[in-house]
Amino acid sequence: MAGHNKWSKIKRQKAAADKKKGKIWARLSRDIAMAAREGGGDPEMNASLAQAIEKAKEENMPKDNIERAIKRGTGELEGQDYEEALYEGYAPHGVAVLIETLTDNTNRTVADLRHLFDKAGGSLGKSGSVSYLFERKGRITLPVEGRDELELFELVVEAGAEDLEQADEQFIVTTPVEAFDLVERALKEANEPIEEAKLAYLPVTTVAPEPDAAQKVASFLETLDEQQDVQEFYTTLDDDAVPAEEPA
Repeated sequence: MAGHNKWSKIKRQKAAADKKKGKIWARLSRDIAMAAREGGGDPEMNASLAQAIEKAKEENMPKDNIERAIKRGTGELEGQDYEEALYEGYAPHGVAVLIETLTDNTNRTVADLRHLFDKAGGSLGKSGSVSYLFERKGRITLPVEGRDELELFELVVEAGAEDLEQADEQFIVTTPVEAFDLVERALKEANEPIEEAKLAYLPVTTVAPEPDAAQKVASFLETLDEQQDVQEFYTTLDDDAVPAEEPA
């Protein structure tokens, strides 16, 4: 019986991992299709598509899946017509949330999001209800190892960046939207190993609830991240307010 229980646990863990992988691949497939639709199916002529393909490869997404996604985007294959949408709301304890989605059914997405917010004690708001609490910025991350902070700072600031800060083992470069491409290009020309480069919504201010409340918000955000149409979300939650997980 013990062996059976152990095997059941392994199967559950594998099923959970497969489900997570399937969701990641679904998101990546939509990203590739959208990039191909907007900029064409040649990654050498479409930087957004090239980046989406690279992310897919990092997640071991099969080549056939990538090629089908490109063809759906260019119209060579029929498939769902995805559209981007931005939703706003308040998580529990007054934490603002801005959500980027990619969906083929906006009615389903709105209903799913409203259910998640209501169940957690939050509320899905109207356009403009929380977006004023965020700024659109470029965000580029690089590994700390092997980088000279002063040299990197001079490089990115000269290209138009606003700031460079260190968070754990990463350097984070923040740029105005209009300087994002210039800074990214300067880093590439300097052969700096960019881990991620994207436009993001950064909070103007943050909220630090009590530990129990912050944990409740964090649990809600984990649930939100599992929603199939959610591509990315941004919050005013102060990460330092969330209690650290105890070692297993």
